[in-house]
Amino acid sequence: MNDIKKHLETIKQEFLKELAQVTTQQQLEEVRVKYLSRQGVITTLTQQVKELSLEDKRLYGPLFKDIKESTQQAFEQRQENLQALKLSQEAEKLAYFDVTASQPLFSKGSLHPYSQVIQLVQDVVISMGYEVIDGPEVETAYHNFEALNIPENHPARDMQDTFWLTLPGLLMRTHTSSVEVHAMQKRTLPLAVFAPGRTYRNEATDASHDFMFMQAEGLFIDKKVSLSHLFATVKTFLQALFETKDLSIRIRPSYFPFVEPGVEIDMSCPFCTQGCSICKKTRWIEICGAGLTHPHVLKACNINPNEYSGFAFGFGLTRLVMLKYGITDIRLLHTNRIEFLKQF
Repeated sequence: MNDIKKHLETIKQEFLKELAQVTTQQQLEEVRVKYLSRQGVITTLTQQVKELSLEDKRLYGPLFKDIKESTQQAFEQRQENLQALKLSQEAEKLAYFDVTASQPLFSKGSLHPYSQVIQLVQDVVISMGYEVIDGPEVETAYHNFEALNIPENHPARDMQDTFWLTLPGLLMRTHTSSVEVHAMQKRTLPLAVFAPGRTYRNEATDASHDFMFMQAEGLFIDKKVSLSHLFATVKTFLQALFETKDLSIRIRPSYFPFVEPGVEIDMSCPFCTQGCSICKKTRWIEICGAGLTHPHVLKACNINPNEYSGFAFGFGLTRLVMLKYGITDIRLLHTNRIEFLKQF
């Protein structure tokens, strides 16, 4: 009796000693296989009870049962402790996770050139007191044309090849001027808004044209607004955008149905002093269409043109992106080529 009891106690102590040294799930599994699996030491030992006589079973049975149950409980407790330790280590790792740590093996993303320029442009106009607004890309003919002094038979409609929808009177907006119409109709005066966004023209795609491109337009309406306010605003905007105080503007008369008088504004080339490929050796770059808001447009938006006046200026954001980053093919902005986008 004492010899059997001593033998069982020795095996139990060896099991507990090895179990106490376990620090990983793999080591725990090795201990389980050695002692508690079907061919394990303790399992094989307890199975020998079946071969004992009835009297020996009454004597030694409780000892075998005790070692089987106590070792199983000890194993499960160690398993729970290891699991709790793992969770604690993971929580501690997250608590001290360094978000600034360098990861040289991972690819680093960046904003698309469009997004970079839009953010820059918005920062400039917001600093000038303008509110950035948005509007629907699917427009009515009224907001896209008629409210902007372009009636149904106006020749200016032929200048904008429009994507008409199958729904009557609806189209993909051809300019962001329609956003300004919504603003004039719904907002109180004085008004200073800036509307960047996508526009659509039914044009063939080549290196300098696309059926979808980005535009941005600014609108200011108040009492006694003049062309001098317009020119000062555009010049300040361009100087801030291209980060140079030496930038000058040049004014040329032009025609737009929704302004009167209308002008084209050129800027002096910010990339050279003697002429370059960007300015085509002229030292000037055509950049912006503008003018004083037409009285008919003010009337269409329920604004009294005898009391209020305003100016509008618009330019192609796509053109600004191409100028700022020296991009020569507009199609590169939409092809999602990794080699191209990595530059930004």
